[in-house]
Amino acid sequence: MDVRPELLDALSVLRDRVDAARFPFPLPGAGRARRTRLELLTQLDDYLVPRLKAPEAPLLAVVGGSTGAGKSTLVNSLIGRRVSPSGVLRPTTRTPVLVCHPEDRAWFADPRVLPGLTRTWAVRQRSRADEDGHDRADLERGAADVTLPVRAELRLEADDSLPRGLALLDAPDIDSLVGRNRELAAELICAADIWILVTTASRYADAVPWHLLRTARDYDVTLATVLDRVPHQIANAVSSHYGALLTKAGLGDVPRFTVPELPESAGGGGLLPQTTVAPLRAWLTHCADDPAARQHAARRTAVGALDSLTSRLPALASASAAQHAAAVRLARTAEDAYEQAALRIGDAVATGVPLAGEALARWHGYPSCGPGPLQRALSEELATLLRTETDAADEHIAEAWQEDPAGAVLLDLPAARPDRDRVALAARIDKRVRRWRRTVRDLARAEVRKARAADRPPADPEAVAALLSTALLGGRHGRAAGEQLAETVGVQSALSLRDAAGDRLDSTVAALLHAERDRRLAPIDAHDVTAAQQSALIAAVSLLQKER
Repeated sequence: MDVRPELLDALSVLRDRVDAARFPFPLPGAGRARRTRLELLTQLDDYLVPRLKAPEAPLLAVVGGSTGAGKSTLVNSLIGRRVSPSGVLRPTTRTPVLVCHPEDRAWFADPRVLPGLTRTWAVRQRSRADEDGHDRADLERGAADVTLPVRAELRLEADDSLPRGLALLDAPDIDSLVGRNRELAAELICAADIWILVTTASRYADAVPWHLLRTARDYDVTLATVLDRVPHQIANAVSSHYGALLTKAGLGDVPRFTVPELPESAGGGGLLPQTTVAPLRAWLTHCADDPAARQHAARRTAVGALDSLTSRLPALASASAAQHAAAVRLARTAEDAYEQAALRIGDAVATGVPLAGEALARWHGYPSCGPGPLQRALSEELATLLRTETDAADEHIAEAWQEDPAGAVLLDLPAARPDRDRVALAARIDKRVRRWRRTVRDLARAEVRKARAADRPPADPEAVAALLSTALLGGRHGRAAGEQLAETVGVQSALSLRDAAGDRLDSTVAALLHAERDRRLAPIDAHDVTAAQQSALIAAVSLLQKER
């Protein structure tokens, strides 16, 4: 348990890699991976790193268990006064209460452990010289601070009835009906050096306490269990049966304490008779006072936590790989859809699809209709073609994603829906088509200027632009436009103009499709599921194993 900077550095790297991991897609195992990620972060932040940085820090024993198990009453009885609210209403413990020796106060006032919880101190701290009546009145006056915290809080109490080097924490119910209470209980258990699981004679066979027991066994934490509220007439029989179940589960060496319900348990102001909690108090005192026992308790839990990291992180890396594979699969679908759209647009232009409808009518009426209307009609037909193919690509993506669990999640995002703002899409397409049309005009004007400089017969730039657009977009129907263009500016110049305008058109279409494809990919990219995520987790595990 010596401070080892290299190991702490490895844990810091590991913590950052786990924090960066994302599991957004609802794949098999993703829910478990998200829970494991949160558990790892909680265990690293709240327990493992603080413990390894300060091996001499007081032990933290977290008292946890099911609803109504009597955790708060047990803590109050161990302290000898009411420090944590207890009663029949559920949930009783809304704000966790940590009790430590006054001289250990600084350890827990500082957010060394449980850094995500705001500290609040009790109105009055108790020493043996205080009178019980005053303590009770002070607690009742401060009770308003305990019930419904706006933020997650940790209520701190100091009491010299506890030995130095030990703190008790009364956690909310692990099966509370309040979701935040369940989450907080799990966080607190992850911060413990010692788990004290409290169950009752009527519920010790339930699933919840056994889930906690098996988790403690898997993590090899320092554990004790309390069988509470056992009718004293059958205490021996119930305790023996519970012990047999523990032995069968591989937990036969776990310290086990039975708290019988005695006739005098009904009194005492909500506190149990001291004889019923004396064995547990003696064990806790031994853990705190005996150097060997204290070292064993802290070291066992820390080593168990480190071992659990190397067993849980490969599964996290595997889940990360599945997430990345899903992201690649969805991205490939989008990329393929837009690649096919590009091929269809290229074929349509080559076969003269844009020279149809009004554009074809204008061409048949040319030059009577004038070059301007012909160019506008061609631009509108080109924009229609681009809109049609872009919509087809989006619809193909939507159909494929709908059949994929990961894709179905993306389709719930407004930006990824195929019925996204088509008006905005049409505006973007029209803007690019107008830009290409201006480029054609600029090419035509430049060619006319060259002809004038060479003393060749001048031509109308608008007419040259109209013929060039028709020849480029008209396919075989536009051959006559190409012939007229060659007669107007010369064969060589006509070929050069067509090559330049064709290159600009290809660039315009490619830029449009890439931009629209990237819009479709944006929700995938926003989830930031990369191949580096898996490799970073594996590398962090390897580094940790090396430093251990």
